[in-house]
Amino acid sequence: MRLAVEEPEGGLHRDSDLALDDDIRILSGVSLFSGLTAEQLRLLAFGAESIRFPAGREIYREGAAADCAYVIVQGRVVLYRDSNGEAIAVSRLGEGAILGELALVAETKRLTYAAAETDVELIRLNRSLFRRILEEYPEAAAALHRRLTEELHEFLQRIERLAPKFGE
Repeated sequence: MRLAVEEPEGGLHRDSDLALDDDIRILSGVSLFSGLTAEQLRLLAFGAESIRFPAGREIYREGAAADCAYVIVQGRVVLYRDSNGEAIAVSRLGEGAILGELALVAETKRLTYAAAETDVELIRLNRSLFRRILEEYPEAAAALHRRLTEELHEFLQRIERLAPKFGE
């Protein structure tokens, strides 16, 4: 079993009571990791941290430096955006969703504020480990590139469909 380490963003920690195989199963259900082999998922899960946050607890702040992503194992998370000093809920995510995936591949800032809507259990994945896996397994990097390209294409198509609603 992995031991959780001190979380700088304020999470409550525990010794991981999820078996490594459970973490692998959870990670395998995340579309971003669909191109990874069982061995690569095992490496990712082995280097991950399990973290719990009580309902209402901040997970990260909008605008903060992002060096990791989170996968929701259990519970619900609300994402907020700041609008003139007011937090506006823009999304609610549940089990199997990934938060902050861009941080795994690029130095970036958090685009939203995330808070636990219910008690949540998360898997924290850090950028340096993810990059090492991509460097050691170029085929995984190529699969990730394809997946991100597909998701970007789908996103752009959604924007094109919505554009007339916001046109002049």
